[in-house]
Amino acid sequence: MISAIVFVIVAVALCVAAVLALFAITHVAMSGREAIERDGLRPGSRAPAWSIADSTGRVHRSPPDKPLQLVVFTDHSLQRFPSLVDGLRTLIAEAADVDVVVMLRQPSEVAEPVLRLLGLDAVPVLAGSPSLYGRYNVRVSPFAIFVDSAGVVRGSSLVNHDWQIARLYQIAQLEVPV
Repeated sequence: MISAIVFVIVAVALCVAAVLALFAITHVAMSGREAIERDGLRPGSRAPAWSIADSTGRVHRSPPDKPLQLVVFTDHSLQRFPSLVDGLRTLIAEAADVDVVVMLRQPSEVAEPVLRLLGLDAVPVLAGSPSLYGRYNVRVSPFAIFVDSAGVVRGSSLVNHDWQIARLYQIAQLEVPV
């Protein structure tokens, strides 16, 4: 009887250890630079279609009406990336053919006022959802994805600096081979 109880306790302990080991392996596989490099959607793939109203009630859509749309996945933490903010302001000023929107992971009362203080008044702030972030395969921010008017991803990357936005815009403008 005692040996049966010891056997059950050892078996349960080994099962728990196996489950914890699987969680640890999954955590290691999903974190780190290599995992983040796989975030986002691949250029040439289809971007999720959506229609979301901003705080003024104006509805924004993807795919966009303009030739390109830049979806910036971020929140009020964008203030920690002043170079990126400069890059967004430059893109908005110089690229009239790009529809720029900020996509939040969830509604936030803080994000829009902070973005306005950063000088991004012309950028609509949209309350997305964790599931929309998941459909775009975005886990970290700030993340930027260019989508064309056909709904095809033209560029996708984690961004921290102005030059990254400029480079991603250059890539997004390249002709897609058929």
